[in-house]
This record gives sequence, structure tokens and C-alpha cells, in this order.
Amino acid sequence: MFNFSGTQHLQNLPLVGRLWQQLKTLPTPVVEDSLSLRVLVQSLVLVGIVATDVAAGTSMSLWAVPASILGATWSWYRRRNRNIAVKFLLAIGMLVALAAFFGRLVEELNDTRVVLAELLIQLQVLHSFDLPRRQDLGYSMAIALILLGVAGTVSQTLAFAPFLLVFLAIALPTLVLDYRSRLGLTPSPRGKTKRKRRQLNVSALKFYAILFAAIVSLGLGIFALLPRFPSYQLQTFPVSSGIEFEGEFDGRSIVNPGYSNGDGEGTGTGEGSSDDAAGELDDTFYYGFNTRINQNLRGEMTPQVVMRVRSQAPGFWRVLAFDRYTGKGWEISRNEDAETLDRPSWTYQFVIPNEKPRVPHRDVVQSYTAVSDLPNIIPALADPKILYFPTEQIAVDPEGSLRSPLGLIEGLTYTVISEVPYRDRTALGQAPTDYSDQTRKYYLQVPPAISDRVRQRTEEILQTSPKPLTSVYEKSLYLAQYLKQNYTIPSDPFGLPFLDPDEDLVLQFLFEVQGGYPDHFSTVYTIMLRSIGIPARLVVGFAPGDFNPFTGLYVVQNTDAYAMTEVYFPEFGWFAFDPIPGHDLIPPSIEESRRFGVLRQFWNWVAGWLPSPVTGLLEGIFSALGTWVLGSIAWLFRLFTRGWVGLFAGLILVTSIGFLGWLAWNGFVQWRYGRFLGKMPPMERLYRQTLDTLKRQGYRKHPAQTPFEYARELRRHQTNLDVGAIEEISQAYIRWRYGRQEPNIEHLRQRLQGLKKRSLRQR
Repeated sequence: MFNFSGTQHLQNLPLVGRLWQQLKTLPTPVVEDSLSLRVLVQSLVLVGIVATDVAAGTSMSLWAVPASILGATWSWYRRRNRNIAVKFLLAIGMLVALAAFFGRLVEELNDTRVVLAELLIQLQVLHSFDLPRRQDLGYSMAIALILLGVAGTVSQTLAFAPFLLVFLAIALPTLVLDYRSRLGLTPSPRGKTKRKRRQLNVSALKFYAILFAAIVSLGLGIFALLPRFPSYQLQTFPVSSGIEFEGEFDGRSIVNPGYSNGDGEGTGTGEGSSDDAAGELDDTFYYGFNTRINQNLRGEMTPQVVMRVRSQAPGFWRVLAFDRYTGKGWEISRNEDAETLDRPSWTYQFVIPNEKPRVPHRDVVQSYTAVSDLPNIIPALADPKILYFPTEQIAVDPEGSLRSPLGLIEGLTYTVISEVPYRDRTALGQAPTDYSDQTRKYYLQVPPAISDRVRQRTEEILQTSPKPLTSVYEKSLYLAQYLKQNYTIPSDPFGLPFLDPDEDLVLQFLFEVQGGYPDHFSTVYTIMLRSIGIPARLVVGFAPGDFNPFTGLYVVQNTDAYAMTEVYFPEFGWFAFDPIPGHDLIPPSIEESRRFGVLRQFWNWVAGWLPSPVTGLLEGIFSALGTWVLGSIAWLFRLFTRGWVGLFAGLILVTSIGFLGWLAWNGFVQWRYGRFLGKMPPMERLYRQTLDTLKRQGYRKHPAQTPFEYARELRRHQTNLDVGAIEEISQAYIRWRYGRQEPNIEHLRQRLQGLKKRSLRQR
């Protein structure tokens, strides 16, 4: 027995004394004596706490787990006591936790999920010291489920999945014991032999294992078939807490830890990065994230995850654009014109100045989380209009690229809303070619020493087209496809010779080595377009990465960074083309759908194991079925549009098909119902028939009702004889189901027949 000092002094206080006496006069609650149920409920709580800890990257479980176990142990031994002093202390503790919650809430207004989870864990730990009733255990189960849900929303990896499976495995026997407790059933008698108890335990384990496997299989099936609709239906976007930047922000500077940027800045070891000299690539950081890039480098990067992206559509996570070709690389000619933007102190929102698209577009929301350190760049889909970023300032250069005052540190999160235009090939093919003087000045620049040779080679390639190419869009497509098919990427990252000071990358690619490294394709393609009067620029960024259908995130690595080309179409804007072999000619964009991404990945996995002829056969069958369904719908639509005769003929056909379908469905339901009953034990089959009989009379049993609760509910609607039959069948079912007592089946069948006859007479 615990003795709290100061209890008598509390009782002497006027208000506390009266409340104390009222608590003493309350009836003693009906306690829950099932130790197994208490242990399982506590296990659910611990799984929820640890899952939240792992998903959020916190360390709450270090104190919450032992404290919760201590509280559950205390409540077990003190379950029959009133514990009034403890209740007062718990109330005080909850008020302290609530005050601490409001204090932290002010600091984390942008994302309150973890703060709310911490409050819930603190309240649950306090609640665990006072769990005398089954209802109190029910609250703990609900809290555990909420914590698991919070962990699921916070988690960005599959580390959450094992906790979900463990939670399900514990929840199944917990729900059974809770149901038995609600029915007032006592544990199985201990008088049974060890062999009999062992058999019962093995049978129960088999039942739970089969149920667990069935639930997991059904859940995965539903998960695979469930369409993924665009997220961010609510306009509350993820962003890290505010970050203070000390010093003066220079929006013209990009600090790439792997390279110097031409002004001597940067701390990396990438050689030859400050000019066009030969050198070796850094194995971690992409060389293209700088104000000036040198493509006279050789080597390769070591794969490393750098970002996780949640986006309503896949795309090229654009970082920078370059307009001036140097002969061995690129630079941003108007870097000095980068504009610094300030946001209000009460919001994280930046409004990005840009030209409103004149073509149909779609707002696409993307949230980025840095997994490892990156330069002070801000990847985003093209044409960003709104940015939610934790710093007070950002910079925007004349090419529409975004920059941060500091590098993207691990864990930093921000959100972008971009106005992504739809790509209409017909409209782009009719785009005018009257370019402005500014466009001609910056995006048609080609070194004079190579201009004639490159233009001549480009025109020779375009003349190989089987049909005349009259539009800028068709020329751009054909030229990119030609480079993909006729030039190669060397397998050795050090295989190509370095460029001498007087050599040019484009000439080496086209006339000497007949190929180059991936980014070289984009450089050559950009210059070839410029040579025939098509404005183009080089852009660098990240490919979408690997889509994880279980988390809904794109996992982006440093090796996903590459360069491609954007072509300018007056009145429409910039559109990307990818000339690199092995890449899609048109980068993925808003036209791509991930609604059935899990099903598609599952089919790709299955197809990888099947022989090619089998894969082709199955794809042909699926294609034929889809064609037949769409063709039938189109034929029916044409029938309805053939005047009055077609309209009535269509209505008669649809009605006839509906009637035949209804007959077939009812026959199938009756057949399935017969097989369903045939597989049941006699007592369960009889109880199921009783429920179905009452359901046809309009008295449906709610899934949450116990058999006894259902019978009491029916007493208000049935005669005494009916209630007697229903209660007798219900009691027999409960005794058979949970007490393993064999019922008198013949007698119960007679009672059921009487119930059915009365049901028919009432109709």
C-alpha cells in the first residue's frame, strides 16, 4: 500500500474536501481482472509509442516505454482501490503536459503532428496509472491506434511497416479478449488437462495465424488496386521551422561543397572546377549545381539518396538553367541580376515573380525533404509560383531558378507550387517564330568558330527525315531522336580523352568520337538547335527518382542529377527535350498518372519472372479486353445517337442486359450463400440463419452489437415467444462459441422454424 503524505491537509481545504467526499461516495467501478487483456493492451500502446518515435526521429520511447510499463503494473495491483490522491496528481500532471504542449505549439505551428503525438504519449503514460475498468483499457487501445496513424503520416520510409504488422498481430487476440470481457465470459476453466489446454492453444494460434494472413493479403490487395488520387487537397503544406541566417545573403552565389564556383568559393575537392581545365568529378556532389560548369571533367558519383519528394505529378526537379556556352561548359551570363525576395515574418510563403502561362496549365504541389546535404539550391518543377521555405530570404535568377541563403541541410523540408503547362504537340507545332531581341541575344549564342560546321551538320541530319520538317517542334523532336540513335555513351567513365585548351566539346562529340557522356548529349543538342535559329538553353536538375508506392514518395539520388535542353516557343514558354540515350524523349510531367502505381509495379515484377512469350500473350489478352470494353461502350453510344429508333433500341437492350444481369447475380448470390452456410459448423450455421431471418424483417444486427445486446434490442419489437426463441438461440451460440458447450441442435432448429413461420405470417 502506498501512503501519500499531505493527503489530510488536502482534505481540509473547503473545495477539495467536498470533491474528495463526493469521490468517496461514488460506487466502486467494475474492474477488469483479465491480466492477458491488460498485457496485450499495454503491448499495443508500446508499439504505438515506438512506431511514432522511429517515424518522427525522436527519443520519446526512452522514458515513455518504462514509465508506461510502470503505470500499467501499478494500476494492476491497485485496480480495486479508489486511488483518489493518485487521481488528483494525475490531473495536475495532465495540466502540466497541456501547458508544455501549448508552449511547443507556438514554435511548431507549421507542422503540429509530432507535437500532438508527444502530448498524446504523455497523457497515455499518466493514464496508465489508473486503468481499473475495461472502458479505460479501451481508451488506451484507441490512443495506440491514433499513435500508429500518426507514425504512418510522418514516416517517409518503409521502417513503419514492421510496426504495422506487429500491431495487427497483437490487436487480433486483444479484440477477442475484449469481446469476451464485454460478454461477461470468464477465462477457460483450469481443470482441463495439460494436453487439452495445449490443443486449445495450438488451435487458437492456427486461427490467429490464418486470420492474420487473410487480413494482410486482403489489405495488400486493396492497397494495390486502390487508385492514388492527387494529394494536398488541403492547403496546409509541410515546411521546416524557421531558420535564422547570420550575415548578408548574396543571391548571386552558389556554394557547392564539391566544387569551386569560379569565384574561388566552395570547399570541395573537385579538380578543374573553377575553369575549363581537365579534372575529376567529385564522388558525392553533382558538378552542374553552380553558376559555371565545366564539362571537361571525368569520373562518376557514388549513389547516395539526397531527397524524398511528395508530388502530385512526376517531373524533372529543375535546379538551374544556363544560357552561355563556353566551349567546354556553360555559365549563367546574367547571374549578377539575381533578385532577392523577402517574405513576411508571419508566414513562410514566398510569391515567385514569373510570367503567367498563356496555355492550359495545372498547379502541382511538391514537398521536398533533404536526406543529405546539398548546395544552396531549391529544386522545383518548372514555373514555380509559390514557395514555402524556412529562411526569411531567397533569390531568383533571370532563368527562373531558386536559391537559398544556406545549403539544404539534412532534414530540411519545403513546399513548392508550380504552374506546369500541358504539352499540346499540335499547338506547339503551330507556334510562331518571331523571337524577341532579348531571346535572340541570350538563347541563340553559338561560338563563331564552330557555328558554320555545327549548322551544316544539323541541316544534314534534318534532311534525312522521311518527311519534310516544317515546324520548330518537329525539328526538335527529330534531332533529339537522331542523337539518341546514332551516338553512343562510353562505358568507361574515364574513356573519353580530355579536351585541350583549343578544343571544343561539341566538335569533339560530332566529328571525332561520335558520342560522349550523358550531359554532353544535352550540350550538343542545345548548340545544334541554336545553330539553326531555335532558341534553347541547358537546364540541370534531378530525374523523378524511384517512386515508392507504399510511401507515395519519390526517392531521389545524387546520380539522378543530369542536364537536358529546354526549347522556347513564343506564346507558350519553355518545354524540355531529353536527347540522352536510355531516357524518355519527353520528360515525365503532369500527363503521367501514378493512380495505379502499385498495380503497375506489381505487374512489372511479375512480367520480369515470366518468359517473354507469356508476357506478350498476357499483355495481348489485357489489351484485347480493354479494347472490347471501350469498343462496346462506343458502339452503344453510337446506337443511342441514331434517332428515336436507336434510342428505344438502346433502352430495350440496356434494360434486357440489366435484367439478365440481375437474374445471374441473384442466382450467384444464392449459390454462394448455400456454399457459405455449408462450410459452417451446425451451431454457427443455425445462428447465421436466425440473423438472416430477422434481417429480412428489417431488424439488422449492427456489427458492434453482441448477441445479448441484439436480443435485448429486439425485445422492443417482437412478441415474448419470439424473444424467447432468439435469446435461447443466442445463449446457445455464445456457450458453443466461447464456452465450447455442445448445443441441442434439433431443438434449436425447431425454434428457428417457428421463428420463420411467424415471420411469414407477419408478412
